[in-house]
Amino acid sequence: MSSINGRNASDLFQGQSLLYRHLFAFVDSMCLKWIVELRIPDIINNHTKPITLSELVSILEIPPTKVGHVQSLMRYLSHNGFFERVRIHENFEDKEAYALTAASELLVNGNQLSLVPMVECILDPTLSDSFHHLKKWVREEDLTLFHISLGSHFWEFLTKNPAYNESFNEAMASDSQMSNLALKDCKLVFEGLETIVDVGGGTGTTAKIICEAFPNLKCIVFDRPQVVENLSGSNNLAYVGGDMFMAIPTADAVLLKWILHNWTDKDCIKILKNCKEAISNNGKKGKVIIIDVVINEKQDQHKVTELKLLMDVNMACVNGKERSEEEWKKLFKEAGFQAYKTSPLTGYLSLIEIYP
Repeated sequence: MSSINGRNASDLFQGQSLLYRHLFAFVDSMCLKWIVELRIPDIINNHTKPITLSELVSILEIPPTKVGHVQSLMRYLSHNGFFERVRIHENFEDKEAYALTAASELLVNGNQLSLVPMVECILDPTLSDSFHHLKKWVREEDLTLFHISLGSHFWEFLTKNPAYNESFNEAMASDSQMSNLALKDCKLVFEGLETIVDVGGGTGTTAKIICEAFPNLKCIVFDRPQVVENLSGSNNLAYVGGDMFMAIPTADAVLLKWILHNWTDKDCIKILKNCKEAISNNGKKGKVIIIDVVINEKQDQHKVTELKLLMDVNMACVNGKERSEEEWKKLFKEAGFQAYKTSPLTGYLSLIEIYP
């Protein structure tokens, strides 16, 4: 078998396949954006049964010259698990049709667990185009990727751009619904608590779920003033604006869901110290509840690790990072906490309870 530089042709062909798979990976995101923009999951859902290609292109009003291209897109998306190709019997003949899968059900607008806002936010060119600047970013000592592409830190950008800020908050709220699905099975985590502060809680999606499950638990959603200023609470839900780097409202527990991965170790230690002060000021033995990624390459399945490492690269945009358990442990110790325990939560997120 022929070889070049000590590698045989078979290895080189495999290398080419891997290279091309990543080279054209952006097409995956654009196909996802395509089905959301055309509301194809909605169409199939409203059809109440698997839909044939001819029915789909008719509803979408696709010109005849593009029908074959739509078929190519649907075939590729089906191969990747977004649709299921099934056989149906209709008008005395067997036909191929497309049905929803668990992934595309998450892209039906109006569903309680719809992740459409997440897709729309993340695939907005405002965000995705920033990654064209990775080369410049790695040579800058302190600037975030958004500093380079947008001219400011991401949180400052949100403050100055209300429309995108609204899109971002809707995306985070949709993601929270997925975490909340898991939190419903974690009642022991909240039992015995009288007050809890959801730091960076956005519009209160998670806090509302907690309030419903524990009517006697008082929840405070703590976020940037511009996020919470027009929101109204209820008997056991309140909104407070402020800066988590300055101080956090006093409570029995502090919840940090998908917060710490946005920040450097130095910033995380500052946030955790403020959390420790918030639960210590209450005169009880409180705790901090963290929902975030814990990288565990030795124990996780390959695809789960792949997602976690991809999320780690994604956090480059704000100079944040995903962390291994050892890295989390180091942060807790430097922030003055004495103990912690970690539990699986969703497919890639963990729940960590830390104690002073």
